[in-house]
Amino acid sequence: MMNQPPIDELVAKTGNKYILSILASKRAIEIEATRREELATADRKAISLALDEIYNGEITFKGNEE
Repeated sequence: MMNQPPIDELVAKTGNKYILSILASKRAIEIEATRREELATADRKAISLALDEIYNGEITFKGNEE
């Protein structure tokens, strides 16, 4: 089974795997809250949609810039 989008590329976009997991989980919760009816008939889960958004650059975050 192949991971889509690739985890290595997702980690490269966020800087580390911990930020990626927090960012993806928070976005998945937002998707669940706002698009319940759409997800009920969709083939994909909210976490998959969140990871796609991160991969495509639709979701960004502000890091701890000093």
